[in-house]
Amino acid sequence: MARLNVNPTRMELGNLKKKLASARRGHKLLKDKRDELMRRFMDMVRENQKLRTEVEALIKEANAHMAIAGSVMQTAQLETALMLPKQELSLDIHEQNVMSVKIPVFDAKFRTADEGGIYSYGTAFTSCDLDDAVKALSEVFPKLLKLAEIEKSCQLMADEIEKTRRRVNALEHIMIPDYEDTIKYITMKLSENERSNTTSLMKVKDMVLKRAHNY
Repeated sequence: MARLNVNPTRMELGNLKKKLASARRGHKLLKDKRDELMRRFMDMVRENQKLRTEVEALIKEANAHMAIAGSVMQTAQLETALMLPKQELSLDIHEQNVMSVKIPVFDAKFRTADEGGIYSYGTAFTSCDLDDAVKALSEVFPKLLKLAEIEKSCQLMADEIEKTRRRVNALEHIMIPDYEDTIKYITMKLSENERSNTTSLMKVKDMVLKRAHNY
């Protein structure tokens, strides 16, 4: 804590009191913002963990089916079956403002909602494990996009929490104590000046009375 370098005047005292009141209000608002950011951040972390578990399980399932399909089908057959996909995806990315943090929102739209649209081949000459692998991958893709969205949001939210925490600490441990110490110093200085002026006035009064009454 350090006293501010200001002149000990009533005008400065008034200005400092206004700044102290503003700093206290800002401190309260930033603390509330930090707490709300932390709450939302923890919700996102829990959702992220749940989604990651689901995504990893589906990818593991897809890899297992694809490995089996690759063992029972010729490489040329497998490549031909997956060469011309029928389904198409358009991805719209926009931002959402959450507590002054702009987090990304991914909006995926498929060309068709038909479940059969994920298969780019006929099933007569392909393995059923290939079907299962494609189905698992089609199920994991929206979850994978959501996972990317949440992980980026968590990163941005964590950065904002850190910035807010630093501002709260600066107000709480530096600015507000400095204002309080300076206000205390100016108040004491003004009181001291008032006592000095009062003493001087009393001495002047005594001198005037002595001259007036010759005693």
